[in-house]
Amino acid sequence: MENMYNINIERAVLSAIIFDPEIYEEIAAKLNPNDFYLPFHQHVFVAMEELSREEKPIDEEFLKNKLQSMGKFDEVAMLDLLSANPITNTSAYINEIKAKASKRALATLATEIKKVTIEDDLPAEEVMNLVEKKLYEITQNNTNDDFRDSKEITLSMLDEINRLKALGNSKLIGVDTGFKNLNDKTSGFGKGDLVIIAARPAMGKTAFVLNMALKAIERDEGVAFFSLEMPAEQLMLRLLSAKTSIPLQQLRVGDLNDDQWSQLASATDEMAKKKLFVDDGGYATIHHVRSKLRKLKTQHPEISMAIIDYLQLMSGEGREGRQQEVSEISRGLKQLARELAIPIVALSQLNRSLEARENKRPMLSDLRESGAIEQDADIILFVYRDDVYRESQIKEKLEKYKAEGNADKVREYENAYNDLKRKPDEATELIIGKQRNGPTGTVDLIFQKKFTRFVDASHSPAFEVVYEDGDIPANTGNIELPPI
Repeated sequence: MENMYNINIERAVLSAIIFDPEIYEEIAAKLNPNDFYLPFHQHVFVAMEELSREEKPIDEEFLKNKLQSMGKFDEVAMLDLLSANPITNTSAYINEIKAKASKRALATLATEIKKVTIEDDLPAEEVMNLVEKKLYEITQNNTNDDFRDSKEITLSMLDEINRLKALGNSKLIGVDTGFKNLNDKTSGFGKGDLVIIAARPAMGKTAFVLNMALKAIERDEGVAFFSLEMPAEQLMLRLLSAKTSIPLQQLRVGDLNDDQWSQLASATDEMAKKKLFVDDGGYATIHHVRSKLRKLKTQHPEISMAIIDYLQLMSGEGREGRQQEVSEISRGLKQLARELAIPIVALSQLNRSLEARENKRPMLSDLRESGAIEQDADIILFVYRDDVYRESQIKEKLEKYKAEGNADKVREYENAYNDLKRKPDEATELIIGKQRNGPTGTVDLIFQKKFTRFVDASHSPAFEVVYEDGDIPANTGNIELPPI
């Protein structure tokens, strides 16, 4: 057991702080009370934390008073601490304390593994998840199995309020979404949030989150992307189109002029240095995502967001039906987001039933297997582009008039259809269907079709003209087309 701790090293570090309180902040950034083996040393470090927070001197007299108020003062142990020789270079000593603390945590984990495997007889997957979680906590040195008392919670909350105060009047207090209009409504995605982004096919489900990912990596943050439907190369192609403003179709076939080739070369060089990590294996369970994301976050602490495209393609255990699987997946993603302190953004499908409604704007009940997703999510966003439905409706009427041989109506609807197809930009509604800590409502965006890129709308939505007979006149140009 002696290789699990070193009392003299612990005394030397604490003594160094007492003799030179200026070094406390540096040491506190690397150690926490549980890193110390001797309980009295843990209490001393806690007392130092409180004195620092109260802006009081960290010296013998104040420490004694603080420990007495805590009911943790030990005169003999304090004398041993004060008699220790102070050190000037604490780095090696701190590393030794951390190493010993990790060894003790691993020894405790080994005992726990034996208990849950043999005595409790838990399923193998539960045991592996427990081991992965504990190992992640040990590597992050944030293991905390105890209750958090009111005092600790209150102080933590005050620290957060002070952090937000330091931001001034900034509305962005969470992770930047990459869209100002969305930040204004959400204050950014919270660390630990499960964010669901849902849409019907062809609405740009994937394009929207790729725009988020691009903005994040351009800020030199890290993004983990689980792509269950599209190869990583296709994702990168879309990112490059959005970044360079070279139409996606031209990139796909390599139809570029000299300036565009130069622009593409510069963009690829820049993107190669960014922290984007894509898992495009096409298969994922909650255990798979949990294990890979923990490992990645350990290796790259700069990871600020994880994206899953999309939730319904993830596999579950399949023991009690698909709804139970989805419930397990959504709850697991929420727990993982809190554990890693990052937002996890998961794309989701919507039920086809909304297609039968006159108003096709999505609502919470349209989420496929909605019960668990709606309950676990902190934010639910719906991507809605009205022009997608208008195009389909115009095409349907065009075919009808062709079948009837009505040449005038055919010309009218062909013009309307071509005008709609030629529109470079489409108004997009990002509907906030749920926000646990903020308002619901609609955020206005613009979808730039050639680049599969969403941008903030800088103007109010155009007014809508409704014709009594429900028909669309020809030659409407680029005005907003009325509903059919």
